[in-house]
Amino acid sequence: MATEQDTVEIWNTYGTHQLTRGLQLPELDRWDWGIPETGPGINALGEVAGLRVLDLGSGLGRHAANLAALGAKVTAVDTSPAQHQRALTRYQDHPGLHLVCADAVAHLHAADPYDLIYSVGSVPYLDPNRLLSALAKGLKPGGRLVFSALHTNSDSAGPSNEVTPRPEILRLPGTTQDHPVNMWSSACSCGKTSWSSTASPWNRSQRSTPRRRTTQSPTGCTRPAVRHACRAVPAPTHLPRRTPPSGSV
Repeated sequence: MATEQDTVEIWNTYGTHQLTRGLQLPELDRWDWGIPETGPGINALGEVAGLRVLDLGSGLGRHAANLAALGAKVTAVDTSPAQHQRALTRYQDHPGLHLVCADAVAHLHAADPYDLIYSVGSVPYLDPNRLLSALAKGLKPGGRLVFSALHTNSDSAGPSNEVTPRPEILRLPGTTQDHPVNMWSSACSCGKTSWSSTASPWNRSQRSTPRRRTTQSPTGCTRPAVRHACRAVPAPTHLPRRTPPSGSV
């Protein structure tokens, strides 16, 4: 937990910086997964109207507000008090949107299961050994999990063969101030990024058995779908030093 707690403090620094700046980002005119002008879009989520939806690591909350406007019942969870305050300042009375400041794993264990859980760039900030069993518990039978994750970090380091955190840099917008954070990334046997391989011990424990289908990993590795439908959204394999996506920052 120490590594995660350190990252939360950095996101608190980020959120406080953004609150102080007072910069008002526009509402989404096109859904993205943390890297603008890349696909897929909102179609990756399927139909959302009437569903109970969890935005994991929601940041400012623009994606969550967008889904609420489409008729979803959205809970937006962020563990950073400063990021949560940014969302409250903007969306406190937004219909269909419930904003929660909590540890994602604790929330998943406490809340009723969701029809859909998604995350824009936040999943890799959490230890998968702690997170994935909670995600399995937090989805209804046949529920969907959709998330985006970067393949390499800012120094072009790819995923590890072990489930271990790797260094990344979080830059405060409008500055050259860089703050170290940690992100988890692991590789499957074919050398491609695959969270489904990490999740397999918990996937096998699920009783639900939705229609079997094949999904594609961010880098093209195909494998049978897990018992809960899980999709990782492609992201570019390398970008210059950047602010990693987390929620709608």
